Amino acid sequence: MAKIRHIALTAKDPDAVAAFYKEAFDMEEVRRSDNGAVFLSDGYINLAILNYKTNDDADVGPNGPNYDGIHHLGFQVDDLESASAKLDKVHGKRLQSKDAVDAAMGPQGPRNFEMKWAGPSDQVIDISHTGWQTSK
Repeated sequence: MAKIRHIALTAKDPDAVAAFYKEAFDMEEVRRSDNGAVFLSDGYINLAILNYKTNDDADVGPNGPNYDGIHHLGFQVDDLESASAKLDKVHGKRLQSKDAVDAAMGPQGPRNFEMKWAGPSDQVIDISHTGWQTSK
């Protein structure tokens, strides 16, 4: 069974949103990216606070660019190929090509690798076999 391990918010000011969640819920900051995203955790779930998406992003999502709120969910799966087959079977929409996955992205590959999909309402979904960072 896949497990929800990642929730991503998009925000105009990721720093301010991260400060809110750290203060209100004692979440731990586990890292920051070069593009300003802040990643928090409760030790179990990874909460990513991302900059706004734009129309140029393949995963802009059904709410369009400059959206404040929950952008996508991430499911940790045992096997990307099997999970992808299930998503194909239920008419999930790939937001990246099959060619984006190669041997370098196997379980021994980079940490936090994820594939982008969309569900029936175009809600963005990540699947990952490596999971998301939940501690420093």
